[in-house]
This record gives sequence, structure tokens and C-alpha cells, in this order.
Amino acid sequence: MVVIRLARGGAHKRPFYNVVVADGRRSATKKFIERVGFYDTKAPEGREKFRVATDRLTYWQSQGAQMSPTVARLVKQYAQKAA
Repeated sequence: MVVIRLARGGAHKRPFYNVVVADGRRSATKKFIERVGFYDTKAPEGREKFRVATDRLTYWQSQGAQMSPTVARLVKQYAQKAA
């Protein structure tokens, strides 16, 4: 099953997450199919915290990919702020 989830990166005590489309059987930090966005938890004021390519999200969901609960929450949260 294909999953849209967060993959952690960044330095110690400075997390940065990529929103990736990956095979659900693989580890979250291993090889992925496509990077569709990012989430920077420690972004300073005035800098973008979350970005996702909604067209690619829609495409992958039409192909049967499932969003993780965290990614679904972030997409919903930031879509409301953008509107």
C-alpha cells in the first residue's frame, strides 16, 4: 500500500519533515517514491512552515494512496489558514 507520510530530517533538536509518498512496507526514512512537500516545525516568524503540492496529493490519492493521520491533520489545518 502507498502511504503519504512525514519523513524526518534535520539536525539534533532541529527537526524538519519532508512530506513523502512511500511504500507503506518500507521504513519512513528509507527510499520513497516522491517528495510532495515539507513541514518545518521550528520555522522562524515570517517563514513558511508547511508547503504541499495539492495537485500531487490529489493525484496520489486517486491512485489509492492513504494519508497518515498527521499529514491529514496538517493539510486540513493549513488549508483552513490559507482560505
